[in-house]
Amino acid sequence: MRRILFLARAEVLHVVRDRATLGQVLVVPILQLLILSNAATFSIRDTPAYIVDFDRTVTSRGIATRFAASGHFRIIGESASLAAADEELLRGNVTLVVVIPDDFEQRLIRAGVAPLQLTVNAETGSTAGIVQSYAAQILSAYSNELGAELRPAIGTIHAKAESGPIRGAARLDVPVRSWYNATLNYKHYMVPGILVSLVTLIGTLLSAQNIAREKELGTLEQLNVTPITRGQFIAGKLLPFWVLALVELALGLLVGKLVFGIPMEGSLLLLFGAAAIYLVAALAIGLWISTLVETQQQAMFVTFFVMNIYLLMSGLFTPIDSMAPWVQVVSQVNPVRHFVSISRAILMKGAGFADIARPLVILAVYAAVMLLVAIRQYSKRAA
Repeated sequence: MRRILFLARAEVLHVVRDRATLGQVLVVPILQLLILSNAATFSIRDTPAYIVDFDRTVTSRGIATRFAASGHFRIIGESASLAAADEELLRGNVTLVVVIPDDFEQRLIRAGVAPLQLTVNAETGSTAGIVQSYAAQILSAYSNELGAELRPAIGTIHAKAESGPIRGAARLDVPVRSWYNATLNYKHYMVPGILVSLVTLIGTLLSAQNIAREKELGTLEQLNVTPITRGQFIAGKLLPFWVLALVELALGLLVGKLVFGIPMEGSLLLLFGAAAIYLVAALAIGLWISTLVETQQQAMFVTFFVMNIYLLMSGLFTPIDSMAPWVQVVSQVNPVRHFVSISRAILMKGAGFADIARPLVILAVYAAVMLLVAIRQYSKRAA
């Protein structure tokens, strides 16, 4: 044990004395958390929209007012020219075009139903679907208002979208309850996942560069002639970064609570216990990479390659359920996926040990396997 602590102390002194490494460990992840949590958003606000109003009545103008007041849309133009709207759509200046026919109000009064046309720029991919959903909600709410103002059973608006059907009707009352994130604040969902990714990236990258640095400096040969065993060597290399990663996680949670107000419904002790197991796996992967390469530059390239796959298959940015079936199966061996789900479950849902037992067991097995692989991969020979 004394040998492990001596080697760990040497690693800590190296990190503390190297200001660049210390900043990389403590300062950079916090700055990335503050930036990425505001950049990686699924919330759509101030979407540019154009209103083509052929009706020019109080009722038709009410649609533009409702869209502007929702906060989700920003009306950048309003006219009776469909060509002008198409030009703005072609240039990419608008995402949504709302076309109101010239007999809109009259149809509402006489028949109780009036058509609308929505044109959505589907070039934005999944964003187009979110925009359609927002537009449908606004039109549905406006239908309810018109039904109450004009006469009973009148005021239903049917919106036809060119990229798919949308129908907003006042005939249905569908209450919606959002559990675990009642305000639908995307930061409550994204910050825990981003924090996991940053802790993983920094910890894995530093540990991956560790043995490679020893090879470049020639100090690995000196360690090879000492009586220290392979297990002691790997443990001594892993321990300092394991502690630093836990400290980094604590700082990230503090920033997330103070700056973004993320919920902490569950036990932080349970979260740090799960993090302790997870970090063994993450750092062991880095040490394993370090035993395979010869230079720190190679270690960096391999680490970023592995981390890109891990993050894309973790469910952080894309839901696991929406992935191809074979990708869902392969993602089971991704430790980042399991710790992201654990952190979100504990912080947002208040999950207990029984609720996270399965992913926690998977992480424990993964950590044991990767640590064993890293120990066996390292051989006491000259670099």
